[in-house]
Amino acid sequence: MNSSLKKKKYRCGWCEGDPLYEAYHDEEWGVPVYDDQTIFEFLILETFQAGLSWITVLRKRENFREAFDDFDYKKIADYSEEKIQELLGNPGIIRNKLKVRSAVSNAQAFMEIQKEYGSFSKYIWGFVNEKPIQNEVENYKEAPPTTEISDKLSKDLKKRGFKFVGSTVVYAHMQATGMVNDHEIKCFRYEEIHPVL
Repeated sequence: MNSSLKKKKYRCGWCEGDPLYEAYHDEEWGVPVYDDQTIFEFLILETFQAGLSWITVLRKRENFREAFDDFDYKKIADYSEEKIQELLGNPGIIRNKLKVRSAVSNAQAFMEIQKEYGSFSKYIWGFVNEKPIQNEVENYKEAPPTTEISDKLSKDLKKRGFKFVGSTVVYAHMQATGMVNDHEIKCFRYEEIHPVL
């Protein structure tokens, strides 16, 4: 069959037209993540995204991975001033002094939560009663930038020493890691990641 005759998959409007964005949307965005290492990676990338577009961060993701020791929070928590200066001189990442330093303090705060809860995953998923919230978004522009839950989570993270975790950043994190399914209902991924109840 001629591939051009195949029915085109419908995707959420925000990712259309960029192969990197589409791959991220098709394979990762909205898939529930319970692994602490992956949750930490998303959290760090989201904090660097604050005030920028997600595609900007996505294009630099591999550079971030290399610069930040594969997002190993144990190593990041111990970064020296020398390592911080090295990161600030790295043109492959977003060289924001406050964000780079916050990656270190956020890694430390992340580990404190692990100590208290056994895992960071257990802590963060507790805010949605351990299961993804299934929204019914018709157009991605209608998805809220924040919710009552993201407000609550943001406030708690800040209280625990996290930085760059405003409610908008936290909600974006919840969407990315599948704590909430904000795929458009006609998007092919909506049903694929919607658990069978």
